[in-house]
Amino acid sequence: MSKTQNHQKVVLVGDGAVGSTYAYAMALQGVAEEFVIVDIVKDRTQGDALDLEDATPLSFPKKIYSGEYSDCKDADLVVITAGAPQKPGETRLDLVNKNLRILSSIVKPVVDSGFDGVFLVAANPVDILTYATWKFSGFPKNRVLGSGTSLDTSRLKVALSKALDVNDPRSIHAYIMGEHGDSEFAAFSTATVGNVPVTVLAKEKGLTKEDLAKLEDDVRNKAYEIINKKGATFYGVATALARLSKAILRDENAVLPVSAFMDGQYGLQDVYIGTPAIVNGNGIAKVLEVPLNTEENQKMAASAKTLKQVLTDGLNNLKKN
Repeated sequence: MSKTQNHQKVVLVGDGAVGSTYAYAMALQGVAEEFVIVDIVKDRTQGDALDLEDATPLSFPKKIYSGEYSDCKDADLVVITAGAPQKPGETRLDLVNKNLRILSSIVKPVVDSGFDGVFLVAANPVDILTYATWKFSGFPKNRVLGSGTSLDTSRLKVALSKALDVNDPRSIHAYIMGEHGDSEFAAFSTATVGNVPVTVLAKEKGLTKEDLAKLEDDVRNKAYEIINKKGATFYGVATALARLSKAILRDENAVLPVSAFMDGQYGLQDVYIGTPAIVNGNGIAKVLEVPLNTEENQKMAASAKTLKQVLTDGLNNLKKN
């Protein structure tokens, strides 16, 4: 349960496209009563705070202001969206190295402030940076979580709702699992609509296994399509972050896809990876181990192996520098 029942405080670190859109989503949804924006570009945080407060008379009352790491001391939630975007020709490991350095400069002052809440990480590569936040902070693993495959799962629901003519994506119960990235996969074996397996409904619609595989691939690559057309993705992930924040601040015990620490689930150890989990005021209350089929279990293991290798290389490079 959050420490303050009637007043909740969120600190956002990183006021780029994702961060500012997340702040806007939180303002419109009336989640948290106090919202602090921290970024190295102080003018931007001040401008965003002034702009966002103008929305409060038309939405919900909220104290919104530009702040410092010291403001984290009594926060319930710190959300990290700060990080460098991947540039053309840049490798995944290049991005890891760059963002691990940025992250290390963020987590220490947050912890030094006396912060004792929950870390929610959205900077990419999110599974690796969530693990690093846990290591850098020394926090219990349940109080550090990442946005994981929350956005990818939303994309899967949208794609399935179109393919199955179920116009409300919220009626689709399905998850993208594994890395938030190229090794992610759709857990079709457990996906349902109204308790009817998606595989059954797909067959009734004349969709083959190959059709579902293409749908999955389209979901996996949707970010690239959006980036190619408009330069960045931010509406979907910002809304996912707002949903996760609400579950934490309102102690919902909601089942949501996140990047969570594995302690034997799926046969995995010592890695943060995308899975459904119960989310509440303490962060992750319980990881829900989805009963995957053999092929999906293999994909989960392969995804974890990829993450561990990149993480190990990234942390080793950070130590050298």
